[in-house]
Amino acid sequence: MHFLNSFGIIILENKYGGGIIMLDKIKSIVVDQLGVDEDQVTEDASFVDDLGADSLDTVELIMAFEEEFDIEIPDEDAQKIKTVKDVIEYIESK
Repeated sequence: MHFLNSFGIIILENKYGGGIIMLDKIKSIVVDQLGVDEDQVTEDASFVDDLGADSLDTVELIMAFEEEFDIEIPDEDAQKIKTVKDVIEYIESK
């Protein structure tokens, strides 16, 4: 489940990482890995189609999410993660 806090920041409730994960951290990883502007990184932006990621970039993104949130994303699940929203939903499901 995710919700807005009083500062308008989307907060994700999750059992990983102390219980709360901020969307800003996910966006920061995408910005760092892909070298795009933060305002380009929306929940619905496709890593490949909108942000210019190639197959190596997507693998590195998945690895960065795994490391940051201390999770393991199997290859079959990783192939389904194409947007920030997909990352949010995947982490929420864990």
